Amino acid sequence: MNRKPESVTRPVGGTEYSWCRAITGGTGIAVIALLLSSSPKLQNLQNTLDKLQIHHPTLRSNLRYDESANSFSFVTSADSRVQIQPFDSESTAQIIRNSDGPSSEPHRIILEHELNKNTWIDPHGESGVFFVSLYDLTDGEGARILTFRLNTGACDRTSAVTLLREFMKETAAGDGCGNGEVTVVGLGQAIEDLIPSGKGDKPFWARGIDVLGYSLNAFRFANLRFVNADDSNRRSQVVRLKLEKDQTIKLVAGCKARGMRLWAAVAAAGLISAYSSKNLPQNHGGEKYAVVTLSDCRSVLEPPLTPNDFGFYHSGILHTHDITGEEKLWDMAKRCYDSFTSAKNSNKQFTDMSDLNFLMCKAIENPNLTPSSSLRTAFMSIFEDPVIDEYTEPALASVGVQDYIGCASIHGVGPSIAVFDSLRDGKLDCAFVYPSPLHSREQMDGLIQHMKSILLEGSASSF
Repeated sequence: MNRKPESVTRPVGGTEYSWCRAITGGTGIAVIALLLSSSPKLQNLQNTLDKLQIHHPTLRSNLRYDESANSFSFVTSADSRVQIQPFDSESTAQIIRNSDGPSSEPHRIILEHELNKNTWIDPHGESGVFFVSLYDLTDGEGARILTFRLNTGACDRTSAVTLLREFMKETAAGDGCGNGEVTVVGLGQAIEDLIPSGKGDKPFWARGIDVLGYSLNAFRFANLRFVNADDSNRRSQVVRLKLEKDQTIKLVAGCKARGMRLWAAVAAAGLISAYSSKNLPQNHGGEKYAVVTLSDCRSVLEPPLTPNDFGFYHSGILHTHDITGEEKLWDMAKRCYDSFTSAKNSNKQFTDMSDLNFLMCKAIENPNLTPSSSLRTAFMSIFEDPVIDEYTEPALASVGVQDYIGCASIHGVGPSIAVFDSLRDGKLDCAFVYPSPLHSREQMDGLIQHMKSILLEGSASSF
């Protein structure tokens, strides 16, 4: 018999608090959109969701804001249950018609729609961290789009991937009830409480100097050209980049031959493409761009965690690079990789964690501290490791899934581009999230296509 844990309450940690502040403006709404080939049995779907919420109490938690203390807490209720919100075909069609992008991928349009549904815009009171919707694409038993929308402060990319994989597994079981008893886990701890002894230490004066250095350097960071920095009604939009299997094999082989990871090549292509898009004169002298590489810290915490531990356990390392327009893919990728690796070997993912959280909150409070009050804190954010998708296309089809996209919003505070990369059946598949109208879809399409050509040209060169 499945056993539900008792209600639990705990205050958020420093990193979680920065996400609670960011999400009120629109950054930190994580969404997975699945394109289904047919309508699922609602009772089976509800059974699956119930089981996932029992297994992961974080999915049953609410965020509670204490106005007197200006603080947030996770509150997990024993009887909380996510309800599936249905949208009929007419409502879905209206959302798709109102989109300003191509409609060839309806689940991408619905993904964007969900990225901009901010349940947490008003911090007062209490709100859940997990919401599920089902969109009808056709009347009857035709295709559907199933979405999971989560608060990033309670569910990072690793947690979202675990949620997706467990959902697929339970769906494949048939009735959504699964087999055997669910292993009940706790609400979890904040990442700050799990940093290994000594690895997060930084002298008081050194911390002050680093915060000042980050602040002053931020004014020197270059960005993509802003199309419309005055319109405060921003929303997150998505552009997708895909490579074929043979193209991906060459790119990954090129990275491996040079002793680096895939993210460095993607970041390098982005930096080269961004500088090139400005058509600056040769005597311009170059520009400085900032990249944030996000690392999953679970395996190096005390005690170590696994992907089954839900929460936000990533930490970012900010590294900067001077771009002159003369850079080639692999040289630029090595600079990115070496800079990040050196910082990680010095434990900057821990020592600078509170500094970056502090500055993120200060940027939210004082937009004028960022270029054109755009709330852009870096050019790009990217994950150290891609998601390795274990599902082939036939395996997805067997559980009624035609395709899916997962990413998080950044239209409040954050980078100009957030990269969510995965290797699916040996193919690189990236979702690029950007804030509109600060940047336009046409601008981002051009940037991403140039990135693709840089990656293909570089991977085709000899090792």
